[in-house]
Amino acid sequence: MGSIGSPLVDTHGRVHRDLRISLTDRCSLRCTYCMPEQGNEWLAKTSILTVDEIVRIARVAAADGISTFRLTGGEPLLRTDIVDVVRRLAEIAGPDGRPVEIAMTTNGIRLPELLPALVGAGLTRLNISIDTLRRDRFHALTRRDRLGDVLAGIAAAGASGLRPLKLNAVAMRDVNDDELVELVEFAIAHDAQMRFIEQMPLDAGHTWDRSRMVTQDEILTALGRRWVLTPVPGRGGAPAARWTLDGGPHSVGVIASVTAPFCGDCDRLRLTADGQLRNCLFSTTEYDLLPILRAEISPGGEPVETRIDGMLRSCVHGKLPGHAINDPSFLQPARGMNAIGG
Repeated sequence: MGSIGSPLVDTHGRVHRDLRISLTDRCSLRCTYCMPEQGNEWLAKTSILTVDEIVRIARVAAADGISTFRLTGGEPLLRTDIVDVVRRLAEIAGPDGRPVEIAMTTNGIRLPELLPALVGAGLTRLNISIDTLRRDRFHALTRRDRLGDVLAGIAAAGASGLRPLKLNAVAMRDVNDDELVELVEFAIAHDAQMRFIEQMPLDAGHTWDRSRMVTQDEILTALGRRWVLTPVPGRGGAPAARWTLDGGPHSVGVIASVTAPFCGDCDRLRLTADGQLRNCLFSTTEYDLLPILRAEISPGGEPVETRIDGMLRSCVHGKLPGHAINDPSFLQPARGMNAIGG
């Protein structure tokens, strides 16, 4: 299956270049489509990867061609060592000598205080989640009255040099589907790209209802009443298809994992906060790196890096052609989105 330094290619010819690293399953919000308000079973602190362990995995992944690390959660900014995580990952270079790219998906609440240090440490891109601009809706959706804090975080990101800046919203019927145009206009005002996400079956309570999902076609129809939408070619492995608004320069993206899956070009792997590798957001199989990282003696004397590489390749080799979300046999993952990582 290859060795350290050779590309991570699955049995369907997809080359993997993106590793999403969840830093924690905890979050400062309780979004209804992600996790319950109470009764969460958090990961044991002893099982959470340390910075050294994350970096050790990342160095092997980078040697194997991973060029982008996206830090997720839960909420990654809740890690007290988040600046150190970014700094140490940003020091990693790929086989060609180029530094890896460090991106982050966040709810933005702690950005005003942390963003200067994060940029200084080497953060290169930001995605911020914002599902509604209305305080009452935000409170009902997230079960926290923190809209003002999120807006302050977006303002800080808009004033920074990080570009492209992306804002993410899960489109939900009878929740925020009447705000789609308003959200795009808000993103434009902050020199950001709005991206709408079809709601996926990843809530911890397993209450997802397909009929409640707003589809890509519905999103485009709503936006098409306000702007002329022109498809942007050359999507590659990006999860969002994009359209320019009135010929540009601004654009909008849609991540249509349910109605228009992009599995054929997927180049992503995921690492959970407790050291489990996943080859798909919807995978029901995980590859456990924790025993490899914490074993005092490797069986057969094999170096830890070699065993990490072997696990990465096993994970990639086991990747299915698609997530089968539209198949009647589809099973929702046992973990919620906060425990998998975005």
